[in-house]
Amino acid sequence: MNPRQSFVLAIAAALLTTTAACGRSDEPAPAPSAEFTQAMDSLLRQQIPGVQVVSTADGKDTFHAAGVGNVETGAPIAEDAHIRIASNTKSFVATVVLQLVAEGKVGLDVPVERYLPGVVAGNGYDGNRITVRNLLQHTAGLPNYIDPEKMAKSLGNRYRQPFDTEQVVRETLREKAPLGAPGAKVEYSNTGYLLAGLVVERVTGRSIGTELSKRIIEPLGLASTYYPAPGESTLRAPHLHGYDMVDGKLTDVTELDDYGIGGADGALVSTGADLNKFFIALLGGRLLTPPLLAEMKSTVPADLPLPGLRGVGLGLFRYQTSCGSEFWGHSGGAPGFGTVGGVIPDGRAVTLTVNFLPPSEQVLTAIGAARDIALCAK
Repeated sequence: MNPRQSFVLAIAAALLTTTAACGRSDEPAPAPSAEFTQAMDSLLRQQIPGVQVVSTADGKDTFHAAGVGNVETGAPIAEDAHIRIASNTKSFVATVVLQLVAEGKVGLDVPVERYLPGVVAGNGYDGNRITVRNLLQHTAGLPNYIDPEKMAKSLGNRYRQPFDTEQVVRETLREKAPLGAPGAKVEYSNTGYLLAGLVVERVTGRSIGTELSKRIIEPLGLASTYYPAPGESTLRAPHLHGYDMVDGKLTDVTELDDYGIGGADGALVSTGADLNKFFIALLGGRLLTPPLLAEMKSTVPADLPLPGLRGVGLGLFRYQTSCGSEFWGHSGGAPGFGTVGGVIPDGRAVTLTVNFLPPSEQVLTAIGAARDIALCAK
């Protein structure tokens, strides 16, 4: 079956719906509304092979999927499919940093220079002027480290690009000028979260992956969530296959080198159900004290192309749905994967994942619309 034939199969695929409560359940899931089905179908018409939406309420996960999880075989999306959650990782990392604040090991308004002496220096940068809060809120004026040419080479696993976090940061700051003065405005920066991860490692003496596991993944029982080991380029089974355009062809880019995976800015792998469980625990006060959760939810305005965005906190975004409901969460985009979602005031969480993220405003709008319909459902 060639990619075009498989893609046609994805467009024609019927909506698949299952449910699970405390694991698998024989209890039938409520049928999706016509509006929701149309929203999912509209995403398939944007060249996206597959879409999964996981809703979690009162400990029960409800799964909806459309299209396919594997273009080559036409296989549907497994409920427990592993996905690259990309920048949703930032919410986990910010939570760990704030836990270290609670322990008196890190100060939010302390300069980065205290924890990483000499790392943020030269070419107009001064680690004495950039605080930990700036890193977590994207107000440090730091450019993104991501190099389109290197990222393109990582697609389709064409070569191995080792990822040394401190080296990547130093090279980025040497080659790119500051985007603005610290604290002036939000400039979304993956580089800032690489630095936040380095702060965690210097303070604890352990890797960021170890700290994420010890402080969040294991206590919450997120059995399907992990930080990839160095060189772990593919996803553990079962997994969603991710796609991107390589040389004009829809290509399986599920396997990525270390550069494509990144680090504390976006390396985590999870599932829709685990991601919901994390955000419910975080917003429910299970991971942070009330004062530090309030710090996390203290937002500043931001001009970012995210539908419904109303403010940027510390690793946490405040959104408003089209039906007027506020919700908190994040979003993530990596080669082959796009994930959005969050938690509304009644404690219900939604995660929507696509396995191809075309770079267009029309697609982002369609993803936001489908997310809102799921969040606004009664």
